[in-house]
Amino acid sequence: MKKYAHVEDGVVTNVSLWDGVSEFDPGEGVTLVLANDDAIIGGTYDGEFHYVAPTPPEPTPEEVAAAETKSSAIEKLKALGLNDAEIASITGG
Repeated sequence: MKKYAHVEDGVVTNVSLWDGVSEFDPGEGVTLVLANDDAIIGGTYDGEFHYVAPTPPEPTPEEVAAAETKSSAIEKLKALGLNDAEIASITGG
């Protein structure tokens, strides 16, 4: 069995294992292309596979506030003389 990318309009929409011989219909408009490690769903194919990871979303105001609160708490614990291992055990990481 080999890995094949399902390519529709230049975009990898799925990846599956197939022996390349037995009857298999991936659907209308889908081309099966022998895949390599660069064949990732959401990537593109133009004779070679390409993938650019999406940009992570900006943190929400709540996430920013929580990070600032955690950072402040860690600084206070350090000021009390706790070491990094002790702080990690309290904060969970």
